[in-house]
Amino acid sequence: MGRQAVTVRVARWSATRPWRAIGLWIAFVVACVVIGGAVGTTKATTVDIGTGESGRAARVAHDHGVAEPALENVLITARSGGALDHGQARVAAAEVAKRMRALPDVAEVGTATPSPKGDALLVPVTMRGDPETAPDRVDPLLKATEAVQNAHPDLRVEESGDGSVQKGLGKLLVEDLLKADMFGLPITLILMLVAFGAIIAAGVPVLLAITAVGGAVGLTALVSHLIPMYDSSTSMIMLMGMAVGIDYSLFYLKREREERAKGRGHVDAIEIAAATSGHSVVVSALAVIVSMAGLFLTQHLIFSSLAAAAILVVAVAMVGSVTVLPAILSKLGRRVDRPRVPVVWRLTQARTTPPRLWPALLRPALRRPLATLLVSVAALSALALPAFGLDLRSTTADELPRAIPAMQSYDRLTAAFPGETTSHLVVVQAPAGQSNQVEQALHRLVTKTDRAGGNGDRLFVPTPGAQVRESADRQVHTVKLSTPYGINSKQAQQAVKQLRTDLVPSTVGKVAGAEHWVGGGAADSHDFGARLEQRMPWVIGFVLLLTFLMMAVIFRSVVVALTAIAVNVLSVGASFGALVLIFQHGWGAGLLGFTATGHVIAWIPLFLFAVLFGLSMDYHVFVVSRIREAALNGMPTRQAVAEGITRSAGVVTSAAVVMIAVFSVFGALRMMDMKQMGIGLAVAVFIDAVVIRIVVLPSLMALLGRANWWPSHLSRGSGRGTRHGTPRSSGRGTRRGDGRGDGRRGGRGGSRQADLPGEATRGAGSLDNAQA
Repeated sequence: MGRQAVTVRVARWSATRPWRAIGLWIAFVVACVVIGGAVGTTKATTVDIGTGESGRAARVAHDHGVAEPALENVLITARSGGALDHGQARVAAAEVAKRMRALPDVAEVGTATPSPKGDALLVPVTMRGDPETAPDRVDPLLKATEAVQNAHPDLRVEESGDGSVQKGLGKLLVEDLLKADMFGLPITLILMLVAFGAIIAAGVPVLLAITAVGGAVGLTALVSHLIPMYDSSTSMIMLMGMAVGIDYSLFYLKREREERAKGRGHVDAIEIAAATSGHSVVVSALAVIVSMAGLFLTQHLIFSSLAAAAILVVAVAMVGSVTVLPAILSKLGRRVDRPRVPVVWRLTQARTTPPRLWPALLRPALRRPLATLLVSVAALSALALPAFGLDLRSTTADELPRAIPAMQSYDRLTAAFPGETTSHLVVVQAPAGQSNQVEQALHRLVTKTDRAGGNGDRLFVPTPGAQVRESADRQVHTVKLSTPYGINSKQAQQAVKQLRTDLVPSTVGKVAGAEHWVGGGAADSHDFGARLEQRMPWVIGFVLLLTFLMMAVIFRSVVVALTAIAVNVLSVGASFGALVLIFQHGWGAGLLGFTATGHVIAWIPLFLFAVLFGLSMDYHVFVVSRIREAALNGMPTRQAVAEGITRSAGVVTSAAVVMIAVFSVFGALRMMDMKQMGIGLAVAVFIDAVVIRIVVLPSLMALLGRANWWPSHLSRGSGRGTRHGTPRSSGRGTRRGDGRGDGRRGGRGGSRQADLPGEATRGAGSLDNAQA
């Protein structure tokens, strides 16, 4: 007997030493949580996230203390929405100014400005200190505004600004994560009860997923000191952790239960599950990790931090499923199927007669594979067509949830003071001796922008007497210019181009020894898009190549690897098309609770590509493994496809339903990035588990026949058993021709290995194990 797989050896060690394995897992999770909490999580700042020229501008300005300060706006309007009592409003404005000036974090309070219609009064407040820390220091300002509001109940006195919006976003994110837990866990438990029919069996995968999330959060805190974490990283850990953590345990537990139903011994069933589903879990996790690792090639912190978080939680979930899960199953024994849920329990038991549903669904693909393949590919391609019109834009105020009080105030502020503006920050670094020349050049730049236009549009808001900020060491100067259009508008992008290619080089560029950069919201959006355009081919190429190599090695087949790439690209394309229809064109926007903005958040598609490709391999590996297992037993290709998909359909469907439920919960959250990511993943998993695995894959494999396994021996018709699916005797045990174990076995380690489904006499070299 050959050397057994690592998953089998680990499972045997855990099953025979359950308390030690469980204790080590608990110690690991607790250590991660405690250490992670002690060191804290380093959050990515806007300076960290910057890229290209705009990122450099932000870093230089921040490091030299001349970054644009955080600004808060206090808006005073009539409570009832009617005419504003200007006398009372000015009294309130004076009180706001007095209270704000008394606060240590306030640098300046501007003059109260009436709106063009006279229905509002605006008091601008400039905060001192690092603008990146404004959300942590804005509370006293909000309390001052609240105190004025309480003193003037007939008025509406409210605040909106950089710090207050970010603080509101952070609070909303915590609330949404709690909501995801509150709704997601009960839904997941119910689905697991339906899948297993027993409370303990349903609870074990959920418990392992929760501990995996906890451990990953702690590890992410450690990693954040190398890669600062983007705001959505915690959401990503929960999203991926609950989905894959439950899925991996589900695969393992289902196979262990299947083997026990055949009459196998308790430890034998665990070892067989480790050799088959356990190995598939490892391969699936590696596929996700490889896909996510491709995001590091973007060389952008948003993708790097999200990739690091996802890799950590997937790795922890995988380790838990192949180490502590066998120990838990060993300790529980048959008690894992207690207490049983009436009716549901009977429905979950192994059938003694062949199932009818899955063969019926597979019949078109197996009887008319060419026609079925053409129709299904055409349908998915049609769904993918909208993806060619994908409009990617950076997040703006339009995407921020209106559940944030500061955003409600922002809407009233922009209504009272119409005219959206986008700021451009010009940063110049030069020797201190050139300070006067730089300042004069910046004033010339302001004069030139006042006259600049393009295609009849005025690209810049006139700013006579614009303030030039100078660093303490006189080496860095900045000036802020404005465009009367939104960040992602063509006029704002044209203004960035004109600044970089003409206006700044012709003024500041003439100063000897001066370096200059153009930053700001529009420039950042431009540079982010340019970075994606530049790095996306590398990411996609890396993911496709590594996935191909993994599948070729696992299944010893170039054809399986190529078809895996093809069907998953088709699945991802269809998912992107659905994403465009929902979020760009607004299909179902009312039902899903959002307002379509006509574009998709820029970082979402590339991130979804990596996640979806990894998760698609999850099901692909599991299903194709069962098909190859049947082919190794000598079944003809079409019969092997029917056998493999029928045997795996139940667990794949259960896993898909759990994933869709978890992702849908996140799709119901108020944060637009979480909504787009959750719904995009839910749609993708549905397409992958239903259309790809039931229609496209079986029809494609049926057409290819034994060519599926080229260049392995299976492509030459050398299966290990007879063509009727009865494995030949290994000389160490027996199996019935119907493929069900008879429960008889010889000594430990003898007939058990001969009885492995799809095995010859190679121990843990099962099809899932890909050792054959």
